[in-house]
Amino acid sequence: MSHRGASVTFFQFQLLISRRLFNGEDHHLPFVDNRANRLRCFVLVCRVCQQIEKMGYLLILELAVLALLTGQSSAKYEYQTKYLDVPLDHFSYVNESVTFKLRYLTNDTYNPDGSGPILFYTGNEGDIELFAQNTGFMWELAPKLKASLVFAEHRFYGKTLPFGNASYESPRHLGYLTSEQALADFAYLLAQINPSNRTVRARPVVAFGGSYGGMLAAWFRMKYPHMVAGAIAASAPIRQFDTDCGVFNQILTSVFSVAYTKECSLNIGRSWDVLKNYSSSADGLKTLNEKFKFCSNLTKAEDVTGTFFDYLIDVYGNLAMINYPYNSSFLAPVPAYPVREFCGRLAQNYTGLELLTKLQEALAIYYNYNGQAKCLNINSSYDSSMGDLGWGFQSCTEMVMPMCAEGGSRDMFPKQPWDEKKFSDDCFKKFGVRPRPIAPAYIYGGQYLEGASNIVFSNGLLDPWSGGGVLRSGNSNIKIVLIPEGAHHIDLRAADDNDPGSVRSARQIHVQNIQLWLKQYRKVKKTF
Repeated sequence: MSHRGASVTFFQFQLLISRRLFNGEDHHLPFVDNRANRLRCFVLVCRVCQQIEKMGYLLILELAVLALLTGQSSAKYEYQTKYLDVPLDHFSYVNESVTFKLRYLTNDTYNPDGSGPILFYTGNEGDIELFAQNTGFMWELAPKLKASLVFAEHRFYGKTLPFGNASYESPRHLGYLTSEQALADFAYLLAQINPSNRTVRARPVVAFGGSYGGMLAAWFRMKYPHMVAGAIAASAPIRQFDTDCGVFNQILTSVFSVAYTKECSLNIGRSWDVLKNYSSSADGLKTLNEKFKFCSNLTKAEDVTGTFFDYLIDVYGNLAMINYPYNSSFLAPVPAYPVREFCGRLAQNYTGLELLTKLQEALAIYYNYNGQAKCLNINSSYDSSMGDLGWGFQSCTEMVMPMCAEGGSRDMFPKQPWDEKKFSDDCFKKFGVRPRPIAPAYIYGGQYLEGASNIVFSNGLLDPWSGGGVLRSGNSNIKIVLIPEGAHHIDLRAADDNDPGSVRSARQIHVQNIQLWLKQYRKVKKTF
């Protein structure tokens, strides 16, 4: 199905979950608002069903055309930057005097008397200011609840470096980079800024987080329920540790298959062999260097099949995660519906050198949409504010999320099985540590969350991480919100005129749950 015509701006697809996903459990599936077809928009509906193995549910892919290639407001939010000395090791009584400065951001504009709730962002793998500027939902909610805002930075990221510039020099230092230590940092911070005593109870706190931050928000509520009244865990793949390793790439391929024409994912699938063939000779490498304009010339085949392949795989995942209906700059400056824009350059059947030309044009949507890049830097696919080195270490210790690709008709990637031994050896070579794959399961729980309460797990079904998210639960105290038209934690972003109805509905559900948690918290009376 080909869609041409430069004057038409359109299209997003929805992943609708079949009824048998829920088994009668408590969930929320926001409706799809077709009134979003304002301006030059028409609706094409086409359904494709794809069975994802081992997930126990059917993903129904429904194409929906939406309009408006306009950008989200770039308004800057204001806050005070503060620091708190926190223990380096919360779980040892040796060297208790060793501390470091934890950075956090606050805004009390909407809570001048200091009696309102605290909306607390559990910082993830990057500079906390990046997340403060991209979590507009909290800023829009604060005046309604007369709440204070707190954004806490995760240890070893941003400016919260326990050993300063030497923080990444040794496993002896990096060994303190764990989710448990980070959660203890957050709890320690709350104990200082929101204390309880025998006569006055602390103000209610609601945790927020997206992606790894969403995992932390959920775990924060689980581990410290006396300090956190509830948590909004957006796009939090806490089940990715024990999920079919191919699900991420299967969902990702579906996103690219329906964003413009199916040829997009087919072209990507063909591109790996084309690139590999060109990498096998000096003339071929010269062609690639001229075609893609790398910042540093590729000089051997491994530069292509290793570094460049890794970069491309990351970019495809990032494009799907930030596939928002407006211009954004979260991971990189991109236009509205960047996957659609990318696939518009790969909408026909291309082969050989022509395929490489079209692929280069498509990649520019991600790495040079603002026209400021003079060359293609394949050493990193992330904004400089993201802590990819720190996350690399965490991935080699506790955050082991198996990934694999089957290729062929299953996904658009070169075949790559999950090899736990190779992964472990690579981690040891790079960081001097070996992973503990089952650690999150026994520390926090994953498939079994019977003891948890007051958590909303929201997942945008355009997001490949949704395959590892909490999409079902038999626990009535956990709420599930599925957003058919949503990319990665879009519901935590600021409201935009181009937000689909399902995104708006998700935010309304969040507000309803938060209000309920606050009401419950304030009802509790002292019993001693």
